[in-house]
Amino acid sequence: MAGGRPMRPINGVQSFLTQRVFLSFIATLLFLVATSFFLSTKAAIRPQPIQTVHLDLIRRQAADHAALVSSYATYSRRLKIDASRQVRLFSNLASSLTDLASRVGSDEDSLRPVEKEAKDRVKLARQLVSESKEAFDTQVKIQKLRDTIFSVHEQLHRARKLGDLSSRIAASSTPKSLHCLAMRLMEHRISNPEDSFPSIPASVASDPSLYHYAIFSDNIIAVSVVVNSVIRNAADPSRHVFHVVTDPMYLPAMQVWFAKRPPTGGAHMDLHSTAEYTFLDASYSPVIRQIETGKQELSLLHYLRFYLPEIFPQLKKIILLEDDVVVQKDLAELWRVDLQGNVNGAVEMCFGGFRRYNRYLNFTNQVVKERFSPRACAWAYGVNVFDLQAWRTERCTEQFHQYQEMNEDGLLWKPNTVLPAGLMTFYTTTKPLEKSWHVMGLGYNPSVSPEEIRKAAVLHFNGNMKPWLDVAMNQYKQLWTKYVDSDMEFLQLCNFGL
Repeated sequence: MAGGRPMRPINGVQSFLTQRVFLSFIATLLFLVATSFFLSTKAAIRPQPIQTVHLDLIRRQAADHAALVSSYATYSRRLKIDASRQVRLFSNLASSLTDLASRVGSDEDSLRPVEKEAKDRVKLARQLVSESKEAFDTQVKIQKLRDTIFSVHEQLHRARKLGDLSSRIAASSTPKSLHCLAMRLMEHRISNPEDSFPSIPASVASDPSLYHYAIFSDNIIAVSVVVNSVIRNAADPSRHVFHVVTDPMYLPAMQVWFAKRPPTGGAHMDLHSTAEYTFLDASYSPVIRQIETGKQELSLLHYLRFYLPEIFPQLKKIILLEDDVVVQKDLAELWRVDLQGNVNGAVEMCFGGFRRYNRYLNFTNQVVKERFSPRACAWAYGVNVFDLQAWRTERCTEQFHQYQEMNEDGLLWKPNTVLPAGLMTFYTTTKPLEKSWHVMGLGYNPSVSPEEIRKAAVLHFNGNMKPWLDVAMNQYKQLWTKYVDSDMEFLQLCNFGL
């Protein structure tokens, strides 16, 4: 027969499953035009009733399947699917239909094979629609799954941000029990003004032969734990002097606590408020200026560490202790560490490519890029030995002021932490200490090695799960609570869950 056998593009159908349909709409239009031409021609030649019934049936089948193919073509355009092989397949199908119409003759013998081929084309259309339906259903499912994954990812990202925010709020806010403790102590101070805290002699506060510690905090119970842990593990407590600086609002409460629970073993307690340091004003300190102008939300207590030489002008050396540490060994040995002319002695916390300067500083900033190495190892605050004479020689406070002013808009580092400012200020003037002096992570890491904890001189509960909070990790909490003076009547009145 002229025109060849009906086309059976098996390979085309298989590629349809893998490539998807894109421009089937054009081919469908060609198919409809060719079929209409074929039907109208055949109706003019053979208008017999039986043939007309067959033609109507074929027309309806063709129209129905054309509608299905057209709908999938709409999906293809919307999803922008590349289907060049399918375009060729439908083009060939349209050409075959056109050829089929041109071969219609005037006799019944030529009509029958044409009708048979038309039925074959309908059968092929059904096959294509059936297989394309499966392919499109799969594609739609994949797209829906991708949308679901994206949505879940967004929800997870928001949940993590909210979780971090909640953790920071929980860690930085004052729990009910701590607020109660401060209020009870203040009430006692007002009702018993005679119970004043005795000041230590100036000669003791400035004696360079003693071991001096600086603690900046308004957390009364945390400060008491730090002091108790140092004293209990000291070979000679009488040589240890604790300089505690707090907010003016908390100073009376702090004085009542240590008046009722003075340091044992002859240790010395020196209490002050930030208001006493009149040199800290907006004309001198960019920190004060940024606080007063509202440029940044900063805590003065956190930034006092950059003014140690001015706060203690007669001291040559001092150890800075955070209020979330616990001391397990005699720190007298730490005083004997030779800093070799450096200003700061601190434990480094980098390992591999982690916790290096590029994590804390913005190296897209030209100043940071020129002055610092992104691979430099970061160290930690918590327990730090400072040579105040070397500090004055290196003019570290002036360097801090320079960087703090440059970071007024948060371009060098995120202003919610003091560590980046310390990393920049003491860049090349920090001596690494042996790691057992300072073991970190007890406020966020549940996997700190028991051996590390046992050997540590100082344990640091850095992180949001502070030991005085309800969210503290139970496996570490007793390391802190054993230094709490649980017999203090104010703790019992404030329902501390220790």
